[in-house]
Amino acid sequence: MGADAGETRDACWRARLDLRFAARDGRTVLAGRRHEGPLCVQRPFYPEGPEVCHVYVLHPPGGVVGGDRLRLEVAVEAGARALVTTPAATKIYRSAGTESLIDQRFAVAGSASLEWLPQETIVHDAARARQETLVELAGDASFAGWEICCLGLAAAGEGFASGFFGQGLHLVREGRPLLADRCHFHGGADMLDAAWGLGGDRVCGLFWATAPTGAGLPEGDAAWLADAVGPGPAAFGVCDGLLVGRYIGRDAWEAKRQFGAAWALWRTRVAGLTPCPPRIWNT
Repeated sequence: MGADAGETRDACWRARLDLRFAARDGRTVLAGRRHEGPLCVQRPFYPEGPEVCHVYVLHPPGGVVGGDRLRLEVAVEAGARALVTTPAATKIYRSAGTESLIDQRFAVAGSASLEWLPQETIVHDAARARQETLVELAGDASFAGWEICCLGLAAAGEGFASGFFGQGLHLVREGRPLLADRCHFHGGADMLDAAWGLGGDRVCGLFWATAPTGAGLPEGDAAWLADAVGPGPAAFGVCDGLLVGRYIGRDAWEAKRQFGAAWALWRTRVAGLTPCPPRIWNT
């Protein structure tokens, strides 16, 4: 897809995907799916048995251009367990000036579980986009997820000299805010290289997961995670029933490795499940 790819009203994508997971006779099924435009899923997978349903969200155009509007809504009903991921990185291409939006909304009912583990988002130089993620939990619902952002394409020698990317993450339980995180990245801004900002790094990410008291995750700076996560720039902590990790570095794969290790520990100690990375990650 070329630069400034067709930002006319007719060329911009308007896409929406609604998914609903339900528990049926000890099995989690994809009970409802509806899509408009180029955002879809093919079929559910059960690599770890019938209780947990794995789904891959597909965006056939392969990238987001100025003016695109993508919306993903996922509802997990009581007792169901779902893991949702993407087969490849989300690429946001440069824009002639029109802002694109990726809107993600997740609702998890009591006694249900959702894992949102997408591949990284690559924001090309001169892109203009916002990504908003809202997670609403009911009762004792559990959730684990991450978002990883790459500013520019370092492997191709591309920086982030212009453009804008805004990222908002919100987690609430029964209407009570548990976590709110917002980042604004302006291309060429001082904070990209300043010691008080990204310090020259261009990859940043946030991991967040429910970690209720008594689940074997003690409150504090989570130094006990060191053996599981291994050395690296990510830092983790547990506070008010949440396990939170922040990555600022230069390598999306390293971010996914560290977040993946934290996710595996969460699965074992909180969700009571054996870690089972999606098969698509190996392709």
